Amino acid sequence: MLATAISPDDARRHAEETVKRSKTSFGPGMRILSKPRREGMYAVYAFCREVDDIADEGGTREEKLAALNEWRAEIDRLYDGAPQTPTGVALLVPVRQFDIPKEEFILMIEGMEMDAKGPIIAPSLDELAAYTRRVAGAAGQLSMPVFGAPKGKASDDFAISLGDALQLTNILRDVEQDAEEGRLYLPRELLEKHACPLLPEDIATAPGLPAVRAELAAMAREKFAGAREALKNLDWRVLRPALLMMGVYERYLDKMTARGWANGQPRVTLSKLEKTMIAARWLAAPKLTREAPTS
Repeated sequence: MLATAISPDDARRHAEETVKRSKTSFGPGMRILSKPRREGMYAVYAFCREVDDIADEGGTREEKLAALNEWRAEIDRLYDGAPQTPTGVALLVPVRQFDIPKEEFILMIEGMEMDAKGPIIAPSLDELAAYTRRVAGAAGQLSMPVFGAPKGKASDDFAISLGDALQLTNILRDVEQDAEEGRLYLPRELLEKHACPLLPEDIATAPGLPAVRAELAAMAREKFAGAREALKNLDWRVLRPALLMMGVYERYLDKMTARGWANGQPRVTLSKLEKTMIAARWLAAPKLTREAPTS
């Protein structure tokens, strides 16, 4: 992980290549930013990607936690002005230029530690909220100052509500895939309410799973609505990269809702054309009122 004599140019290239390799759906949103903000977002994304990879990829629990602890040390070094990794060096200028809060880096690492200590299986609603705040809300809070959003309640509410909405939508899309990896992010209270098993290997065919998904989808919609409400007190033009993601993920939720929650259906995806149309719509102006889901 450690490197010596990393030039700022090499560090920026590393962050940009990390974004390109990931083929993230957030990429188009980052590319519309001005160069300093784009480079800042590439560095933030590279950090999020690297700690996520530690939690998700191979290695023992102890190895993963040690690697994440090293990232805690790197964040300390970053805020002392002496990072030692390519991504840390890439973050040095954006952290100073945009006043990115250190505590959000730490929250992101805590979220990855929750996965590394796992697997997470049937968390309580409070545990799920703590997890989404860290792995998704922190990403939003790291991004907001880079976008140029003002500090304050509206920005906090937008970032955290949207992060929760995106994460809950991902959980809904990935139930079967997560179960194959021994994970079950659906909340325990909903599983018990609908007589579902609390084991990943049994969830995909559970008769109560469609009802659990429908209730979690309603929670996701409430989070999207919260983001929209906060957006009324912000300049939407500043937040266009986040709004592109909002449009894509809300479309995922719409498609899942429109087809119904029956077991055994394939994972919902969007075509390149669908994503392009969403981007064009959200680049022009945000949707501050909720439209009915379409198939």
